[in-house]
Amino acid sequence: MKDQLEALINQMVEQGIAYEDAVSEFEKRFIKRVLEKANGNQSKAAGELRIHRNTLSRKIDEFNLDQRSRPRRRARRETEPGRRR
Repeated sequence: MKDQLEALINQMVEQGIAYEDAVSEFEKRFIKRVLEKANGNQSKAAGELRIHRNTLSRKIDEFNLDQRSRPRRRARRETEPGRRR
């Protein structure tokens, strides 16, 4: 694996990829893969990454990784006077 990483780094340097872009892309893909492994469970993924859950949440927003459609809250129905829910 180290040889593959070394070859990738050499390619990136030869192609003039900026350090910041390389680090950002690596971080994004690494986090995405760990989230997939954790089936989207952010607490579990944060534990595996050994970062705080809030840090992971910020990174997910930063890299636009949260592609799940969040369920919408249902509107409360009005009840008739004198009836309980």
